[in-house]
Amino acid sequence: MGATGTGKSRLSVDLSTHFPHSQIINSDKMQLFNGLDITTNKIPLPERKGVQHFLLGEFDSIDADVAPSQFRSAAGSTIADIVSRGNLPLLVGGSNTFIHALLVETFDPQVDVFAESSSVSRALRYDCCFLWVDVAWSVLSEYLCIRVDEMLDSGMLEELAQFYDPTKAGAMVGLRKAIGVPEFDAYFRKYPPWESPENGVVPNKDCDPSRREAYEEALQEIKDNTCRLAKRQIGKILRLREGGWDFTRFDATATFQALMKKKQSSAVAAPELEWREIWEREVVEPSVKIVKRFLEE
Repeated sequence: MGATGTGKSRLSVDLSTHFPHSQIINSDKMQLFNGLDITTNKIPLPERKGVQHFLLGEFDSIDADVAPSQFRSAAGSTIADIVSRGNLPLLVGGSNTFIHALLVETFDPQVDVFAESSSVSRALRYDCCFLWVDVAWSVLSEYLCIRVDEMLDSGMLEELAQFYDPTKAGAMVGLRKAIGVPEFDAYFRKYPPWESPENGVVPNKDCDPSRREAYEEALQEIKDNTCRLAKRQIGKILRLREGGWDFTRFDATATFQALMKKKQSSAVAAPELEWREIWEREVVEPSVKIVKRFLEE
């Protein structure tokens, strides 16, 4: 568990190398849908290292929300299947509403447990080992903004241009809720991608100033909304912890400080090694010990 961008997917794959019978179940509500792989930050196939992932891009209907009760049913069936084959299910993702819906013994879809007037149940229907990857907010917020820029460099705008549908622009449902879609819908309404190939690529400094300004506004909205999402996710984790869920928190701040140092440095080799060593020492190794102890008990 953890806020967006804190390395949950990386940790799940790292753990799978130590526990070879592990299989990963996605619990990110946008990554459930097929499509927008860059925009929704799905872990690329090469980075999965051959580990089987479930509920990652498996919902083809993108124009309807997946309810927590639907996720509870789908993920519950997946867990049963993984366990029946003698494998270890690893639940990974930032949608804490889905995680709660799946894990509690009794789930009432009419009750919002994250509202102040509600209470969190400690009764869970599985034996769980909770790993919370956390990063100091000053570092995480800076990293999230850098990551948005990298997503744009990786083809996010082109992906969104292909996804854009003026007849559905503004429809906040299903995959259209993914951060990046509504923000750039406004941009594409002004600069439709089919009018010029340039409207589907990142505008450079020499382009029309109005278009550049519209692009920068959309980009800033994505960064702001990503940071708001991360804050909400952290708040929900704290809510679950206060309700009695037993989390082990790992501070990955030093890893991300070293990672950003690498991004800003021309001397690539040493910083690359440095952040990976910190990640292994401060997150992966203690996580492996805790999971091993949990399985032995």
